Amino acid sequence: MQKIIIDEEFERILPKLDEQTYAWLEENILEYGCREPLVLWDGILIDGHNRYSILQKHDLSINTINMEFDSRDEVLIWIISTQVARRNLNPLQLSFYRGLHYHADKRIVTNAGGKNQYDEIASKNQLEPQNEVHPQGLQIEGPTAMRLAEHYNVSHSTISRDAQLANAISAIGEISPDAKKDILSGKTHITRKQLHELATGNNEDVSDIVDKIVDGRFESGRPGSGSGTSNGGSIGSGALRPWEVQFSKMTDEFRKVMRNHANADDTELVRSALKQYIGMLEELYQSI
Repeated sequence: MQKIIIDEEFERILPKLDEQTYAWLEENILEYGCREPLVLWDGILIDGHNRYSILQKHDLSINTINMEFDSRDEVLIWIISTQVARRNLNPLQLSFYRGLHYHADKRIVTNAGGKNQYDEIASKNQLEPQNEVHPQGLQIEGPTAMRLAEHYNVSHSTISRDAQLANAISAIGEISPDAKKDILSGKTHITRKQLHELATGNNEDVSDIVDKIVDGRFESGRPGSGSGTSNGGSIGSGALRPWEVQFSKMTDEFRKVMRNHANADDTELVRSALKQYIGMLEELYQSI
């Protein structure tokens, strides 16, 4: 049997199953068998970590398939795309994966001298139709954020913010995988503003947040949590609150898109613009 290698980086970006879900998966495999093969790249496991641990635990036979990629970043994009297509992710998890996708795609573009190689990956790595999760329609032209914004139906500024958010959550995970897991699952609530501040901070800031999360001393930056306002004082009746400023900006951006790219007869462009706007509203809702 082919030796299976566990890569820590690939394993870290996968969401951890809670005990109940893991137990259900284990019971299902023991009763019906493991119907999906594990996916390998050069002997490294890239899909099926939970199934693999269960199969090993009960000394069951392991079925695998191999896929070909030219780089680790291409593998990362495939893993991310698989998770996004397969799972019911919460908004923070989805932002995290979009941010990781951005960084991996950016490195591919840089290493290729400005040319995106992902179209080739989509064409040469085909699973069964129900498992096909490659982002087929990515455009080669334009900045990385713009291409991924089109793919995920969000604004390019959302992708840029997601990239910062992914940096902060990854830095937290380097210190404490459990703290990262609690943040992504929603067990520990940390605002997007706090994560964006961490992304531009230093290692001491990250360590301080992690220590507070682990010790149970962390307080979210949500209004009413005791953290106060950003300027340390109360908001006057004539001042715009941070969420109002953000709402105004995203509304202006939406109007600009509608003016420049859509008309009453272009249904697809209108639907795409509306979907991006809804995504931005969802992010604003999560940050308040």
